Amino acid sequence: MPTQDRTPPLVSLVAGGVAGGVEAIATYPFEFAKTRVQLRTQSGASSSKNPFLVVTQVVRHEGVRALYKGCSSLVLGSIAKDGVRFLSFDAIKKAFADPETGAMSPLRNLLAGMCTGVVASTFAVTPTERIKTALIDDARNAKRFRSSFHAVRVIYQEYGFEGMYHGYAGTTLKQAGATAFRMGTYNILKDFEKSRKIEQNTFTNFANGAVAGTVTTYATQPADTLKTRTQGAKGAGTIDAFRSILADDGIKGFWRGTTMRLGRTVFSGGILFTVYEQVAALLQPLLE
Repeated sequence: MPTQDRTPPLVSLVAGGVAGGVEAIATYPFEFAKTRVQLRTQSGASSSKNPFLVVTQVVRHEGVRALYKGCSSLVLGSIAKDGVRFLSFDAIKKAFADPETGAMSPLRNLLAGMCTGVVASTFAVTPTERIKTALIDDARNAKRFRSSFHAVRVIYQEYGFEGMYHGYAGTTLKQAGATAFRMGTYNILKDFEKSRKIEQNTFTNFANGAVAGTVTTYATQPADTLKTRTQGAKGAGTIDAFRSILADDGIKGFWRGTTMRLGRTVFSGGILFTVYEQVAALLQPLLE
């Protein structure tokens, strides 16, 4: 995430939201396949472990449009998440900066990133991830939900407001870790390149984002798998979801869906940062 101290808050909010929406739409099929791999079938047996086979089967039996089931929920969540993330990171970063020098050590960057992830999870990510996952899960089985808004109404009627926050622990753990690892890795790479006088441009930003996405994926995949299990159409407690993953596949089950999530995060980092910079460059002159 760029650390531009002079970027107005409104520019950060709008540019971050636009970037998050574009990134979500462009990479959603990866997210869809990853979620399907992590969910259980009605009988309780694990679904196919091959995400590419999942995509092939979905297209063959449900059509290409099915790959975007739940996409609107994720797009709205990404717009809110990245808008909040870009807006809040600078404010949180100031709180963690050295009071005398204003400098940010790698550890302070990690802590600021973790706090930003918690904020994003609370106000944007958990509810929208809950709806997205419930829609994907429901499409395989009962097919009760007609749309994202219908899913919200049904979940609210059956579980109350609390139902929108099923999986909050796993989602927050994932967001805190993902933001910390992405920020930490990205800034370490950027500082290293600056020390070697490597030019910062779209290519280096995309490459740095891709590497940061790879590190983030492997480090936070267990939390992502746990989150998905708790946010299925029927919902599940965190402990029950943890036990079901161990029962199905053992410890390695926590890394199910890594291939497709990795495919998404490698591209998403480059897309997110590139679009953010372009939109911010367009908006900033209008506010000066």
